[in-house]
Amino acid sequence: MDQSKRYARLDLREEDLISGGRHVLTAYRMKPKQGYGYLETAAHFAAESSTGTNVEVSTTDDFTRGVDALVYWIDEANELMKIAYPIDLFDRNILDGRAMMVSFLTLAIGNNQGMGDVEYAKMLDFYFPPAYLRLFDGPTKNIADLWRVLGRPVVNGGFIQGTIIKPKLGLRAIPFAKACYEYWAAGGDFIKNDEPQGNQVFAPLQKVIPLVADAMKRAMDETGEAKLFSANITADDPAEIIARGEFILREFGEHADHVAFLIDGYLAGTTGVTTARRNFPDQFIHYHRAGHGAITSPQSKRGYTSFVLSKMARLQGASGIHTGTMGFGKMEGDPEDRILAYMLEGDSVDGPFFHQEWLGMKACTPIISGGMNALRLPAFFDNLGHANIIQTSGGGSFGHRDGVKAGVASIRQAVEAWQKGISLLDYAGDHQELAAAFHSFPGDADVMFPGWREKLR
Repeated sequence: MDQSKRYARLDLREEDLISGGRHVLTAYRMKPKQGYGYLETAAHFAAESSTGTNVEVSTTDDFTRGVDALVYWIDEANELMKIAYPIDLFDRNILDGRAMMVSFLTLAIGNNQGMGDVEYAKMLDFYFPPAYLRLFDGPTKNIADLWRVLGRPVVNGGFIQGTIIKPKLGLRAIPFAKACYEYWAAGGDFIKNDEPQGNQVFAPLQKVIPLVADAMKRAMDETGEAKLFSANITADDPAEIIARGEFILREFGEHADHVAFLIDGYLAGTTGVTTARRNFPDQFIHYHRAGHGAITSPQSKRGYTSFVLSKMARLQGASGIHTGTMGFGKMEGDPEDRILAYMLEGDSVDGPFFHQEWLGMKACTPIISGGMNALRLPAFFDNLGHANIIQTSGGGSFGHRDGVKAGVASIRQAVEAWQKGISLLDYAGDHQELAAAFHSFPGDADVMFPGWREKLR
């Protein structure tokens, strides 16, 4: 059934929809299956996303037609379309009238990508008008709050140097806490649980956390520096998320503000993130993206992009989210992925298809992880344009040939070199830990710094 007469309005202008302030706008890459027209399929997609079905129904009335999702722009040659959703379509909480991300996803992603006339469809961007944006929590904490704990300026407080204890699985409680102490004592700022760590039988949470809290206290006493730990509280059950968080805060006690809570936001979903955000508003909520590549990868033609995931994370209230290494680490990515960081950090930002005004909603912090080491950092900073991020180097710290203390120092020296505008190779000439990083990661050195062996003999 061709529904384009009802669910397509190509005469609508985007600027009018935005100035009207009553529609969420979405952009998709969509390809119909062979034998189906583009506009016909796009209209079916909008219908399935809102008030339509595959047949005419007797319960449709004038009000129903007034909340139809409408296709308002198509570019068939490039497989692109835009749909406007009236904000009244989306579900609200009965407790407080707030909006919920799960409702946005139910409509805008929902059944439409699996329809029989759709070869594939993927959301590339979205726009929330002020009237809908204000109904989302947004973050309560971000990197400025961590800078405050570290005793730094809360504006441009700089690079937060972190790690993931490796191996991410297999360490028992005492060796794990010992590795945390060694990293903090070596000068590192931030340690996070990796995404599979939680309450394994060989490393029960109730044994690990007291040891980590003690390790942090000892390291702070010895160095005179504040330290940070991101503890994984991911679980299927909101009650378990809350129980883990409350236990961790009790164990860290007076140092509770040194603790972030890690949630696997893609796997635990919107419920996991919102449970953490609302039950622990005084903690930095660390959004890990484990599993997201199944739909966000460029090879996947369904779902949504990493950009969309990051934008949703800020709306839900994540304090920080992993944004990949933008092609400079081991993970899939591209330098143009810096747009993710800009949309997280800015208050007035252009996305791939829509400009978004955040209207003062607190920024979300880019967290960079995945195969980074001292040699890779300067090019990453050049691409991003600043170093006000959290960056976690596991192998880059613990894989240094001279041990973790030298690994931490080499990364700090790489940041210093970039801040001073000095070539990393030149800076390594009188910084032995950085020089040793060239020998620790010779494959990277050969690619990025040809001739380094002669200079650093």
